[in-house]
Amino acid sequence: MMRLMARSPGAELALLLLGGFQSMVDDVVGELASRGHEGVRASHEFALRAIEEGADTATELGRRLSVSKQAAAKTVAALERLGYVERETDPSDARVKRLRVTARGHDMMTLGAALFTEVRDRWAAQIGAEQLDVLEAHLAQLTKGRPAGAAGLARLGGDLGEAI
Repeated sequence: MMRLMARSPGAELALLLLGGFQSMVDDVVGELASRGHEGVRASHEFALRAIEEGADTATELGRRLSVSKQAAAKTVAALERLGYVERETDPSDARVKRLRVTARGHDMMTLGAALFTEVRDRWAAQIGAEQLDVLEAHLAQLTKGRPAGAAGLARLGGDLGEAI
């Protein structure tokens, strides 16, 4: 006899929120691929943002994203293969390789931001701009003080069992 698990409204809400996030990301990643940015993942944009904000070594990137140095190094290697990041030798210490976002990386970040806005606009058209504004305000209030951006995404990746 199969035992049914009790439904949890909290777990259902978490799945809806995750589904909304994944829906937005899938739309943006699909459109990025169709515009010449194949192989990009949502976490790549967050890693690029962290590099732009000063995480200019794999070690520092790992610290900023709350992931291991190995996971950060894998992300850097992927970003390098995609042409979004370059490693440059530090002029004061030849052993240190500094990360720099390339023009292609900046282009992808700009396009990705515009595509997320397009997805948001479609959602506003579906449920109403005021409803979406209210939803965003409530989510901002409920998540106040929680890690956002790169650190939040890195945590999510870890919770889902994948490297950034």
